[in-house]
Amino acid sequence: MTDDLLVCGAGPAGRALAHRALAKGLSVTIIEPQPQRPWIATYAAWADELPAWLAPETIAAAVDRPVAWGTRRAEFDRRYVVFDTAVLRDSLDLSGARIVRDRVIEIVRPTRWGTAGHDLPSVRLASGQMLPAGRVVDARGVGRSPELAEQTAFGVMVERERWAEADTLFMDWRDDNGAEPYEPRSFLYAVPLDDDTVLLEETCLAGRPALDIRTLQDRLAHRLRSRGIGFSGSERIERVRFPVHGGRPGRGTFGAAGAFMHPATGYSVATALGAADATVHGDPVWTPQARAVQLLRLAGLRALLALPPQDLPVFFDAFFDLSPTAQRAYLSGREDLTGTAAAMSRLFAALPWRMRRTLAQAVAIPRKSL
Repeated sequence: MTDDLLVCGAGPAGRALAHRALAKGLSVTIIEPQPQRPWIATYAAWADELPAWLAPETIAAAVDRPVAWGTRRAEFDRRYVVFDTAVLRDSLDLSGARIVRDRVIEIVRPTRWGTAGHDLPSVRLASGQMLPAGRVVDARGVGRSPELAEQTAFGVMVERERWAEADTLFMDWRDDNGAEPYEPRSFLYAVPLDDDTVLLEETCLAGRPALDIRTLQDRLAHRLRSRGIGFSGSERIERVRFPVHGGRPGRGTFGAAGAFMHPATGYSVATALGAADATVHGDPVWTPQARAVQLLRLAGLRALLALPPQDLPVFFDAFFDLSPTAQRAYLSGREDLTGTAAAMSRLFAALPWRMRRTLAQAVAIPRKSL
């Protein structure tokens, strides 16, 4: 018997898609080399991005007004949530799915169309097996490449009482991490994981190449020492490295593999959760507006990569000064072409002339990989 849907990959995107397909009564196969592997990354989202069907218990912590620093303090007027990763994974229940522990070597698309019907898509597995399905969706993410800008981070998880600041820091560009002014910048991300634990993470937003993990570890230690926090050596740690762009928009891809990653922030999980039902229904998730917004976002990534390190805090001061509506349009308005373009235009106009010239040159002469 051929299943309705075959999903390649069981990370957050693939698992969400399979879960929603099962909820709609479809038969589902999932191909995943390590189906029992726990998710160890920290996932977060803006609360208003999440679909109504998501179980409330997946949220481990919520912050009504997260704080950001460029050269001055700013607040987001928007609720920010951090997932309980284990609960999120378990809530995307796969009961009823056929789970195949194998690796996809090739996705074979239909080749014969006509009045006699058409071939079914299929996958070729490392074991040599070929599996057809009514529909095949690739949700395996994006592989690393020197051509792709990456986000990197190093974090430690500490008891909440060790974090004396009252603020949750969505992004803190202050220069107390020991880096020289001419070196690539990184920021502090400080968010609660639950009632007892805070994640303190030094993050390179995007780089080609990105800052290496050891450099970020040293910067985090320097930054925390300057704020009166030392390492005991027993803290749980988190290492992060992934491309912030890539993927191929289309009906046969989903999640980061389907270019859902926001190239200027690295966020994709909430987008995948929100798009799962439409994808199961076969509705278009890459409308002309969504494709145009993606091109604008890629232009934003080129702009970030082009800015001198000392200008990044000034750039983000201008972004944090945008209205909540404009901020939301750029961060989350995946099909809001008008709002995204307006937000980018207002940001550009608020910057000093020397920065506008740099950004205009970066956007006008795109690299092939972007």
